[in-house]
Formats: sequence, structure tokens, C-alpha cells
Amino acid sequence: MEHKAPIYTWMGIDFDLSIVLMTTVSSIIVFLLAVLATRSLAMKPTGMQNFMEWAVDFVKGIINSTMDWKTGGRFLTLGLTLIMYIFVSNMLGLPFAIAYGHELWWKSPTADPSITLTLAVMVVALTHYYGVKMKGGKKYAADYFKPMWFLFPLKIIEEFANTLTLGLRLYGNIYAGEILLGLLVGLSHQGIFAGVLGIIPLVVWQGFSVFVGSIQAFIFTMLTMVYLSHKVSDDH
Repeated sequence: MEHKAPIYTWMGIDFDLSIVLMTTVSSIIVFLLAVLATRSLAMKPTGMQNFMEWAVDFVKGIINSTMDWKTGGRFLTLGLTLIMYIFVSNMLGLPFAIAYGHELWWKSPTADPSITLTLAVMVVALTHYYGVKMKGGKKYAADYFKPMWFLFPLKIIEEFANTLTLGLRLYGNIYAGEILLGLLVGLSHQGIFAGVLGIIPLVVWQGFSVFVGSIQAFIFTMLTMVYLSHKVSDDH
């Protein structure tokens, strides 16, 4: 059955209420994870603190692979927030989807291009902001004309291409995964035999979707740090 998005129109602007709900849920989950992991800090980490310290070390590794720590250390919080938020968002639509009537309310927010492209625009805007802040406007603008001035138009095109590919890559992978999961679940409505045959590929694809969702969170964070390094480091 085809489900529509619950749309609410206010002052001529359409709001997808399912996206508003799911982005809020993702934010709350990430916030609670951060609070639980740092509530009772100990010298020997256990439980949630151990997980959070692992996540911090993982993001540190991403930053160190793209730029020196003196330059990139200030982006640790950004990287940690991105990887946790995107991972949680990717996972929300995997176990199930909730529909009320003909409207789909529960899904991965990253399965919507408006969310992933907004994240991409935010990241690219931050790269420009930190580039100007750390290098100065004059030096930052001069980088667009290096190594040869006539490459300037290509560098402008590259900015738009980076934004589109960063957002659409994440959207495409998560959306395709949810569509296939929906098709496999739909087999259960085709009879007992079809339902039994669909269980095995459904379980396999669930596991693969967890892997894809994790990889996409990593790739988005990694590319964010790569783009930042290109803007703030002198050796790029």
C-alpha cells in the first residue's frame, strides 16, 4: 500500500509532520545517549561511558587522518554530533514503519532528501565560515585562484557538486534500503508460503542495512572533515 506523508500547511508553507517528528526523536535519542554516557564519569569507564569514549576516539581518528590535531581538534564536537545523529537517524526506520491511515509517520529522517541536503548545506556553509575565520577573507578568497586563476569556475562548480553528492549519497542509500525492506515485508501479505520465503532475505537485509547505515554515517563525517581540511589547512 502506498503511504503519503502527513503534510501540514502553515502560511503557504508545507511541513512534513513525519520529518518534524523523526528529526525530533533522533535529536532526543542522541541527547539522552550523551547525558547517560557522561552522567557518572569514572577513571575506569564502563557501560555508556565506555561507548562514548570509543566514539570520541573514533572521531579523533577521522580528524587526524584528514588534518593535524592542532587545526582539527576544534571540530571534534561537530564530528561526534554528526556521526551519532546520522547513525541514529539511519537506524530508526529499520525495525519497522508506522503508518496511520494512509500516512507514514515513522521512518528514517535521512530517507528524505530535504534532511540530507540540509545537512550537506550546513556542512558546506561551515567549511566556508571556518575557512574565512581561520585564514582571513583575503587569503581564503585567493585560494580559489590557485594554482591557476582560470580554474576558478571549476572550483565554484565543485562547491555545488560537493553539496549535492554529500546529501544525495546519504539519502539514496537509506531510502533504497527502506524501499526494499518494505517490499520484503509486503511478501507476508501474499500468502503463507511467500511470507516464509521472505523471512530469510528480510533478516539478511536488516543486518546489511545496519552495516550500510553505519558506513554512511562514517562517510558523511569523514567527508565533512575532508572538506573542512581543504578550507582551513594551508597545505591543501
